[in-house]
Amino acid sequence: MKFSDELEFSHRDRKDIYEYVERLGTVEYEEARRALNMGPEAFGSHVTVLAREGVIERDEKDDVLRIAFEGVGMETYELDGATLTIRQAHEDDLDGLVAAMEEALSGETYIVGENIAETLEHEDVLLRRNEVESRMVFVATVRGEVVGWVHLSHPEHEALEHTAELTVGVVPDHRGKDIGERLLDRATRWGKDSGYEKLYNSVPATNERAVEFLEDHGWETEATRDCHYHIDDDCVDEVMLAAWL
Repeated sequence: MKFSDELEFSHRDRKDIYEYVERLGTVEYEEARRALNMGPEAFGSHVTVLAREGVIERDEKDDVLRIAFEGVGMETYELDGATLTIRQAHEDDLDGLVAAMEEALSGETYIVGENIAETLEHEDVLLRRNEVESRMVFVATVRGEVVGWVHLSHPEHEALEHTAELTVGVVPDHRGKDIGERLLDRATRWGKDSGYEKLYNSVPATNERAVEFLEDHGWETEATRDCHYHIDDDCVDEVMLAAWL
């Protein structure tokens, strides 16, 4: 199932199964069946259909269900004698991703990024795909550790279906190695392939590094909102940036 595909269900029970799994991120097979009060045969049949349609996936080893996104190709690069991997994030990356976001954003003024980290930690769910919102995350890993990310959030509203909000970050020890550039490029290519026309982001004007990074990669400032933030008792403008794909 593509990120931009509209969700459709041919049976109410399948919709119930999907919504239950999507809400929790990852759930044990039997736990889901009991929670939804479905018989083993009917539940198994519905799960099989949903898996075949690419809506959810079943991990036979751990016997868990999770929502399924399209299989996005992994990309690898050589980096200081180690391998840098950029790939679609999975639910198992959640703790490492939140830790990387908190480290990268510490001391920065990146309000949107901070809100995303708090949301992920609070919901304890990485990927989202429902009637209100969708979100996709790519991570950059070195020796299995998350060192950077790019997050795309898409509101499920017809008037905004061509847009997605993008945030990107790299932990301090791995900056200056083109990781941010590769994450941004990966997300931009994926967004274009998924049918989006515009990516956008907003940052406090005091975060000059973030503004410069995006502008250096073809993003343009669309507007500035005066005194949109109060940071350390200071009045700070918001810079609204965007890129057309």
